[in-house]
Amino acid sequence: MRDLYEKFPYIVTGEMIIRQLSEEDADALFPVFGNDNMFRYIPDYLHTENKEVLRDAIRCMNSRDFQERRWIVSGIFLQERPEEAIGTVELFAYSKDVNVVEIGYRVNERLWGRGIATKAVQAMTDYLFENVGINRIQATVMPENTKSKRVLEKNGFQREGLLRQAGFWQGKGIVDLEMYSRLRSDTFFN
Repeated sequence: MRDLYEKFPYIVTGEMIIRQLSEEDADALFPVFGNDNMFRYIPDYLHTENKEVLRDAIRCMNSRDFQERRWIVSGIFLQERPEEAIGTVELFAYSKDVNVVEIGYRVNERLWGRGIATKAVQAMTDYLFENVGINRIQATVMPENTKSKRVLEKNGFQREGLLRQAGFWQGKGIVDLEMYSRLRSDTFFN
């Protein structure tokens, strides 16, 4: 097992590249982080109406948040347009002792329904199990977020239950959350 924060993920599949963001990616990501629909079922942090704020946030994520072992935000890029970020896959709440990490994801609304989030989660899950040696990947989802739950289920994540009034999400207040997880030992066939 290697440390999750040893280096940023760099993943290449037939359809996408998942890599560290640069400040130049802020313009392409602005439709994601400036979109109210994107934040309907997720915390409002990083929700912005200002590209410069997003550029600063990317700079902080790449330096402070990574070095302080708080958060890894990687960009999703399609092979057909590798210069245009279309979303993110996020890793946080890492515990080396328990060997667990939480995953989150966002994709530009104009691309919803194309299976991109499902494929990005699959690529990151494979990377975490095979390259990092993570044992458990988990995700918390608001019960109303049926599309996100479907992404997880398509990737072999199991619903573990409802956590009542378990989280405080910026812009949402105290929320109920459903816990999903996948273990490296889980049998799953795509």
